[in-house]
Amino acid sequence: MSEHRRKPPQSRGRRAAQPPSGGRRAAQSYGSTASHGMPSDRPHGGRAEARRAAQRAGAGGGGGRRRAADTAGDVTVVGRRRGRYEPEKKRFIDYPRSGKYGWRRWTPSWKLVTGLALAFMGMLIGLGGLALAMVEVPDEKNALALQQNNVYYWSDDTVMARAGKTNRQNMKLEDIPKSMQQAAVAAENASFWEDKGVDPIGIGRAVFNMATGGDTQGGSTITQQFVKNTYLSQDQTITRKARELFISIKVNARMNKEEILQGYLNTSYYGRGAHGLQAASQAYFEKDAKDLTPSESALLTTVLKGADLYDPAGGEGPNSSPKENRERAVKRWNWVMDRQVDLKLMSQAERDKYEFPKIAPRKAQAGLNGQTGYLAALAEAEVRKTLGLSKQQFEQGGFQIYTTFDKKKTAAMEKAVNKITKQYIDPEERPEKDKFVQFGAASVEPGTGKVVAIYGGPGFENGHFTNNADTLGVPVGSVWKPFVLAAAMEHGTYKSNGVGVAPNSEYNGDNKLKVKQQDGTDYLDKEGNPFYQVNDGDKDHGYVTLRRAMEVSANTPFVQLGMDVGMDKVKGMAESAGIEKDSFDPNLNPSFALGTSTPGAIEMANSYATFAASGTQVDTYTVRRVAHNGEEEPGFEKPQKETAMDSDIADNITDVLRGVVEKPHGTGTRAQELGRPVAGKTGTTDKNKSAWWVGYTPQLSTAVTLFRTDPEKRTLLSMNNTGGFDSIHGGRLPTEVWTAYMKSALKGEPAKDFPKPGPVGKKIDQVGAPSPSPSPSESEEPEPSPSESEEPEPSTEPSPPQETPSGPPSSTCRPNDWFCDDTGGTDTGGTDTGGTDTGGTDTGGTDTGGTDTGGTDTGGTDTGGNGNGGNGGNGGNDGGIWGQDGA
Repeated sequence: MSEHRRKPPQSRGRRAAQPPSGGRRAAQSYGSTASHGMPSDRPHGGRAEARRAAQRAGAGGGGGRRRAADTAGDVTVVGRRRGRYEPEKKRFIDYPRSGKYGWRRWTPSWKLVTGLALAFMGMLIGLGGLALAMVEVPDEKNALALQQNNVYYWSDDTVMARAGKTNRQNMKLEDIPKSMQQAAVAAENASFWEDKGVDPIGIGRAVFNMATGGDTQGGSTITQQFVKNTYLSQDQTITRKARELFISIKVNARMNKEEILQGYLNTSYYGRGAHGLQAASQAYFEKDAKDLTPSESALLTTVLKGADLYDPAGGEGPNSSPKENRERAVKRWNWVMDRQVDLKLMSQAERDKYEFPKIAPRKAQAGLNGQTGYLAALAEAEVRKTLGLSKQQFEQGGFQIYTTFDKKKTAAMEKAVNKITKQYIDPEERPEKDKFVQFGAASVEPGTGKVVAIYGGPGFENGHFTNNADTLGVPVGSVWKPFVLAAAMEHGTYKSNGVGVAPNSEYNGDNKLKVKQQDGTDYLDKEGNPFYQVNDGDKDHGYVTLRRAMEVSANTPFVQLGMDVGMDKVKGMAESAGIEKDSFDPNLNPSFALGTSTPGAIEMANSYATFAASGTQVDTYTVRRVAHNGEEEPGFEKPQKETAMDSDIADNITDVLRGVVEKPHGTGTRAQELGRPVAGKTGTTDKNKSAWWVGYTPQLSTAVTLFRTDPEKRTLLSMNNTGGFDSIHGGRLPTEVWTAYMKSALKGEPAKDFPKPGPVGKKIDQVGAPSPSPSPSESEEPEPSPSESEEPEPSTEPSPPQETPSGPPSSTCRPNDWFCDDTGGTDTGGTDTGGTDTGGTDTGGTDTGGTDTGGTDTGGTDTGGNGNGGNGGNGGNDGGIWGQDGA
C-alpha cells in the first residue's frame, strides 16, 4: 500500500479508542460473550471487533445500530448515568409512558384512562354514600309549625294587617279525586310510581343551568318538590339542590308513594294565596277539592307551573295580564289533558268531553280589605324588590313590615273620596254617565319622600285590584305645565342664550294658534298640515304673562314655550322632579307640554313635593324597616336627598301656583277653603277623560285624579255630563276631595308660609309680542269676566261637550298602561274634533267657519281648510292638533 494513503499512527490509535457511533453501545455493553462467541473478560476488543459488533447490531434492521446496541446482552437500558446504563424500574402509573418516543410517550394508555375513571367513580360513590349517611331528614312538624303570617305596621307601629301563608287545609289522599292525582303525575313526574324519588338526568340539567345562570326550573320529581315544600327553603342554589337530592332519596325509602303524593298536593302553592289543594279549589272554583272535575283538576295542575303567569284572571308581575295568562293557561291545560291520554290515564273519548273550566274571580285575603289591601300591596312590592324575593318566598311568612302610612291620614283620604262620591256621583240615576267613575289619590311628605296616605279604589273585596294611586294610563293634563315653566326658568329659550325666562314674560294666549318651531317655521303634523293649538272653551286671552297663563290655564302660551325651550328639556325637568321614565309619553310633540304623559298620583304628588321643598327631590318610599323572624333586614335606609332644581326656580314655581288658588280668575280657587297657604294646579284632559288637582302646603303634597273606565276594554271614557256637570274640570271634584282631605290631614298642625322666592331669569317675550311700553304691569292685568274663570254648575240638561283635546298619550300603547287609548288617528284628530265636532259643523261649518271666522281668514284657508276643519283633524296622529283642556 502506498505511503501517502496510510493513516498516521496517532490517528489510527484514536479511532481505535473511539468506536464508530453506530457501534459504541454494542462495544460498551456488558455482554456474556465476545464478538466471536469465545469467552472474554474484556468489555470490548480492537477496532475490527468493534466494527463487527456494530455490523451485527445493525443486521436486525428497523431500529438501526442504536436499537441493537441498547438491547445487547438481553438487558433493557433506560438511560445513561455517568457513563453507564441501568435497567428500567416498574412504575404504578406509567405516565409519561416508558419505551415510547414523541407523541406516543405523552398519550395515556387505555389502561390508565380506564383506571382513573373507575377510581373517580368510586370516589364519587363513596362521597355520595357518605353524604347520604350524614344528611338527616328534617322534622316535618317543626317545618310546618314555623309558617307564619306577614305583619304590616302603620307609621305609629300599630298593626295594620296580618296576611300570608295561612290559607291551608290538609287532605288525605283518599279524599283527593283520582283526576287530580292523575293530572299531577302526568304533568309533573310521569315515572313517579316507579322511580326512586330522584331523576339524575333532570337534576344534572337543573344544576348545570343554575351554575351557568340559566333557567332554574325543571328537573325535580314530585318527591323532590314535596321535600322542597316541606323541609327546605325555596332558594334556587346548588347547595339546596344537593340537600334536596339526598333527602328525597331517604324520604322515598321511608315513605310510600301515596304519602308523598298526598304531601305534595297539600304543600304546593297554587296562587291566590292558596297553599294546598283544598284552599286552591276554594280560591279558583269555590268548591271542595273532593268535588273537582277532571277539567278543573287539569287547571289546578296548570297553575302549579307558576300562578302569576297561568292564573287566567291575571297575575301581578310583568307580562301577566289576563289575556296573556289565559292564552298560556289554555295551552298548558290542553297539554295536561292530552298528556293523560298519552299515558293511558284517560281515554280520548273522555278527554273530548271536557272544555277549559270557568274560574271564580279573585278575592281578597282576610285582613286586606278596603285601603289596607292597596297599602299592603305597595309595601310588599318594595320589600320583594329590595330583598330580591319571589312572591312564593315572601308568602312563606315571618316578615314584620313597618310602613310609612299614616293611619289617620289614610282614613281621612278615604272619607273625603266617599263624601264627594256620595254627593255628586249617582250610577243609578245616571248610569250612562256616572257608572265606572273612579278616584285615585296619594299624599307625600315634602323633603322626605314618605308616602303617608293613598286612595287606591273601592277595595280588593269589591273586585277592584288596580291601585288607582299608582297606575299608568291616565294622562295628567295641565298639571304638567309647571314643568314647562320650570324648564324655561332654568334653560331659557332658543333666543335667550341660556338666560332663564322670568314668569312675567309674555306669550300669545289666543285660541287656535299655529305652533312654531325654533327656526320660525310652522310645526307640521304627519299629513304636512300646520299644527293648531286651542284653549279651554276656545277662549282668547291675548298676550299674557306666563304667570297669568298658569292661573287661567291657557294652553297656547305653554305649548309655544315648550317648543321654544325644547321638549327634551321639559322632560328632563319633570324627571328631575320625580317623574319616572316609564310614565313619559315617548312622543315629544307640542302636546307633550300639556300633559299627555301618564304618571300616577304618587309620582305627581312627589314631583310637586319637590317644589314645596324648594327644589329638593327625594324618591318616594313606603317601608321604613323590615325584620324577618326578629332579624333586621338590610336595604331599607331612607332615600338620599338630591337637588332637582335651583331653590329660586322652585320657589318661583310655588309663587306662580299660589296665584292659581288665590287669584279670583284662578282655576283652583276652591282650595282656598283650606284656610292656609296653598299652591297647586288643575288639569283636565282630552275629551274630558280625566281630571286632576295637585296641590301642596309646606308640610304635605297631595294629588287627586278622577276618571271613568270601560272595565272590559280597559279604556278611558269621557266624563262629559258626569255628576250632572257639562264637563268635569280639575278645579271641581278633584279639588273638593283634596280640600276635604287636607283639612283633616293637617288638623292641629300650625299653618306655615312658603319661602319668599328670589329673582330668576329675565323678561323674554315670545317672538311677535307687542312693545312693552306702555304696557300695564303684571299686577295690573285686567280681570276676566266671571264667565272666564267660573266652571259650570251641575245641570240636569245635557249640553254639547266642549272638546279641547291634546291628542292621545301615545300612538302606541305602552306596557302596563291599564287605560291605554289608541285615539291618535280617529278619535282625537280625525273624527270627533277635526272632522265633525269642530271642523265639520261647530267650527268650520256654521259657528266659526260660516260667519265669524271661517269665511276667509280662518275657515277658508288657515283653519277651516287645512288646520281645523278638513285636514286639521289628522293632527291627532301626531299627538293631537287641538291641544289640551286648560283647566
